[in-house]
Order: sequence, then C-alpha cells, then structure tokens
Amino acid sequence: MQVTETLAEGLRREYKVVIPATDMDRRIEAKLKEISRQVRLPGFRPGKVPLRILKQRYGSSVLGQVLESTVNETSRQTMTERGIRPAMQPKLEVTSFGEGTDLEYTMALELMPDIDPVDLAAVSLERPVALPTDETIDEMIGRLAHEARSFEPIADPRPSKGGDKLVIDYRGRIDGGEPRDDMTAEGAELELGSNRFIPGFEDQLSGVSVGDEVEVRTTFPDDYGSEEHAGQVGVFDVKVKEIQEPQEAAIDDTLATRYGYETLDALRTAVRERTEQDYRRLSRARVKRKLLDQLADAYHFVVPEGMVEVEFNSIWTQVQEALSKAPDDDPDKQKSEDQLREEYGQIAERRVRLGLLLAEVGRQNNVSVSQDELNRAVAGEMRRFPGQEKQVLEFFQNNTAALENLRAPLFEDKVVDFMLEIATVTDKEVSVEELLRDPDDEAPGPSTETAPVAAGAPDDAPPDESAPADDDSAAVKQA
Repeated sequence: MQVTETLAEGLRREYKVVIPATDMDRRIEAKLKEISRQVRLPGFRPGKVPLRILKQRYGSSVLGQVLESTVNETSRQTMTERGIRPAMQPKLEVTSFGEGTDLEYTMALELMPDIDPVDLAAVSLERPVALPTDETIDEMIGRLAHEARSFEPIADPRPSKGGDKLVIDYRGRIDGGEPRDDMTAEGAELELGSNRFIPGFEDQLSGVSVGDEVEVRTTFPDDYGSEEHAGQVGVFDVKVKEIQEPQEAAIDDTLATRYGYETLDALRTAVRERTEQDYRRLSRARVKRKLLDQLADAYHFVVPEGMVEVEFNSIWTQVQEALSKAPDDDPDKQKSEDQLREEYGQIAERRVRLGLLLAEVGRQNNVSVSQDELNRAVAGEMRRFPGQEKQVLEFFQNNTAALENLRAPLFEDKVVDFMLEIATVTDKEVSVEELLRDPDDEAPGPSTETAPVAAGAPDDAPPDESAPADDDSAAVKQA
C-alpha cells in the first residue's frame, strides 16, 4: 500500500491511497475460495469448483465486496499508522479501479484539534443558591387548591364570565359548507379562560345565559393539526345548557389526600422538598453555564468546519421552524437572513468548541458512561411510553445514533460534575427571582439555551417557574 499526503491545510487532510493490483488479485482470490466452500454447482464437489468458473459466476459481486472491504480496512490502517484522530468519518472516493489494475482512492478528513489541558484548579465560580420561602410554599399550595377546585351550577341566573364552566351543544361547519360531524358535540364542557378551544371561541361565549343560542365564528390557526381545517373560518351554532361556577377547594387534609398525602403537613413537606430539589437543579444549571462561559472565553482553537456545519444545520432547521410560528415583533424577524446565519453560526461554533473541550477533558481523565448508566437511560425512555416499552427497547437496540443521543448528555453531565469537583466553587445566596432569571435576559444575542424544565411542586402539580436546560455543548456527541 502506498499513501501520499496531498493536502495539509489547517485541520484538513487529504491522502491518495494506492493498493497494488497484485494485492487486489490476492484478496479477490481469497474471497472466491471462501465462496467455493459454500456454493453448490452440478458436477463439482464442495470446495472443488475451479476459480475461473467462480469468477464467471460471482466475479462482479465479489469485486464490489472486496473493493468496499479493502477501502475500509486500508483507510483505518492509514489513520492508525499515522496517529490520525479524525473529527468525523472520512470521505472516501475511489478514483481508479478495474480487474487486474491498481486500486486508487482518496481519503479526505478533518483532524481533531490539539487542545491544551484544562487547568481546573484555576477555575473559580460562584454558584447561586436559594431556598423556598414559606410564602413560596403557600403560593404553590394555593395553586394546588385551585387545580383541585370543583364546579357547581350557578344558584341564581346570571351571564357567564371568566372562570365559569359552560356545558354546551355545538354544531359546526366550515364557512360556506355543510355541518360536519367532526365539528359537532353534545354536552361539551368549556372553561372560560382556559384557551383550550380554537382562539376566539371562548371570547364569544362570555356574557351568555342558560338557554342562549349563539353563532360563533372563528378562524382555525394556520398550524392547526388538521390541514383540512387550518386557516379556514369555522362557524358554530352553540346552545348554552348550563353555567357552572368554581368552588375553591379548602386547604386542609382533604386537599392533601387528593394528591396522595395523608395530611396537609405531609403535602407541604413534599412540596418544599421537591422545590428545594428543583432549585438545586437550577443552581447546577447556572453554575454549569458560568463554567462553560469561562471555558469559551479562555480556550480558542480552530474547530473542524464539518462539525460546525453539521451543528449549524441542526440549529438552522430549528430557527426556521421557530420563525415560521413567531409573531411579527419577534427580534429575529427584524434581522436579515445573513445576520441570523452569522449569529447562529457563532453559536454553532461555540457549541462544537465546548463539546470538543469537554470530550477532551473526559478523555484525559478517563470519564466514561457505563453500560449500567446507559441501560438506566433507556429504561427511563421506556417509562415515557407506557405500553410501548418493547418497541422503545428494540428502537435503541437497533439504532446506534439514537443510543448515542442518550449517551452524549450523560457523558457531558459526568464531565461537568468532574470539573466542578476540582474547580473552586463558592455558594452565593440569592433571591428566588434571581435564581430563576434567564441569563440570556441579561445579554443581547440569540439564546444558547434549550427547552425549559419545570421547577417546584409535586409531580402531579401544575408547573411553577421554569429554567432553561443548558445545551451549550451539544456537539459533545460528535467528539
């Protein structure tokens, strides 16, 4: 095998690899002999079929198999012998090959950058911490009581108002069309102010009385689940059968039993413990963000363009989808596409750089995700889909990319925890409001955060404030 480096530019490398024809002939002959032990041809004993006949029958398919296996094997050998750590899978392109001729192909790749060791002992961070006050717990218990409220028919006739629950019959149609069964219901319950019906539907039923018959006209959202309805004007003939008013639940032991606790004190304790747990999670998210910010400011190295491109394409798809649903006053809608591409390109580059940095810290310090940890993550995904556990398990067993998407955040968290153990971390007491404040609200530019996580209250309680879960080093899964 002859390997010639044809390009060395930054992290980019290209090689020309030549495998002599004699080597290829030997590989093809070995493959044909392997096949001869399996094929059955009339007039020949197993393993005794002449090579010329095997070539006639199987030559083209064997040639393709040998070509693929040779390119894969020799490309790996080339990278091993030269100590190459590719950032992504190399691009392989066969440039010349035929029976009895040399195999020539090119291998293009980007190298993993050289990253200076991180001096974790020099990292100093403040971790914001907060404890829930009695007033916060009272507010959360009040919200639980509100969720547990009941509704009773009004004692004295009056027009409906916000917070009431209406019992209605309705029959709907697309404007200009005939009544439709899929837009018709009897005895439907509608809480005014819940915004659970089509936008504008509830507003037109405020101020109605029992027995009223009202025509409600409203437009289905453009992103409505049914394309047949999306953007269309719906006309509904509504009859008000009953108006019910809310009866707030008393804050007592009976309320606690609604949520699975024996006493009100037990419920309060559970709410406090859950809130403290969520505040600790928020504190970790904030100190992790500060850690990543410090690393991003301190470490500047060239990152593989291919990795940045993959990360940017992923971000850009999300940006375009978000913009299609965003209101006209959204800040990003005021920017040109070139501006957006530049800003989100910087985010992609930051994510890749931090991902590579965290991956390198993990590699140098033997941080890894065990099979047990990965199995627990898969089990967690299975619990999310009751009744489909077998299908979920088979999905991860047969999809290495999906399994890697589970492994990557586990690895990242373990690396961050490792770094925080060595760094100097000082707790700083802050108000709950300060803890909950989104760091991106304090600085201009596009957010580097992802979806919010609920904070406070038991699992079956309504969500309290939320905090973003940092995804700054998303590209760690590629490293």
